[in-house]
Amino acid sequence: METYTAMRHFADSWGLLAMTLFFLGVVLFIFRPGAKKTAVQASAIPLKED
Repeated sequence: METYTAMRHFADSWGLLAMTLFFLGVVLFIFRPGAKKTAVQASAIPLKED
């Protein structure tokens, strides 16, 4: 039971921090300057003909 308690405590503290940092990294990556050109190109992929 001690292993479970230790793992749960770790997930509650550092796991939440890791997920928050990952989320903020994704948001910053998406809204960075210059990302609009890449997003426009990616959105046009389904419309391109081979």
